Amino acid sequence: MTAKQVGLTGNIGSGKTTAARLFETIGIPVYYADEHAKRFLNARDVIRKIKLTFGDDCIGKDGFPDKKILAQKVFSDKNRLQILNAMIHPLVGEDFIRWTGKHSHQAYVIMEAAILFETEHAKRFYKNILVKAPEKLRIRRVCERDGVSPEDVLKRMQHQMPETDMVPLADFVINNDGKEPLIPQIEKIHQLIADTIQ
Repeated sequence: MTAKQVGLTGNIGSGKTTAARLFETIGIPVYYADEHAKRFLNARDVIRKIKLTFGDDCIGKDGFPDKKILAQKVFSDKNRLQILNAMIHPLVGEDFIRWTGKHSHQAYVIMEAAILFETEHAKRFYKNILVKAPEKLRIRRVCERDGVSPEDVLKRMQHQMPETDMVPLADFVINNDGKEPLIPQIEKIHQLIADTIQ
């Protein structure tokens, strides 16, 4: 039997990675799409495409993409961001399928991804989980985590689907507002998913 694939997403600063780690503590394998995307960013073929598409200045002296310069270019232009995503996402998708095959003994596995509802990806998952949090709290979390300004965070947020648009698309919603405990919410969702599979 193949493990069911569950998507887990949330906008920047929502705490989706924290939620994913908690799923791991109850024995659910999690594939962190963004971490794997960074790995594919350093693939020789992708580096060549980045150089051709975005310019030589996007490649550092070490021969690998300069993430800071690349981020400045793609986060200021929606079309460029889509082009970069089109280079990376198919590779991540194929890798996730291979990874899922290694966990066929599990009832379900999770892919934690920043982009889910913005693409057709959400439809491929058995269930989708959204982690949400108030915008002010999300901005504060990212400023503290990345050492960036609120303006920088807002610029990145502009490229993301509004949370209000994602809520109706999700099968389950985790509220990570710092007040409602996460563990009981995650345990409840885990039980509901497991029950539907059985």
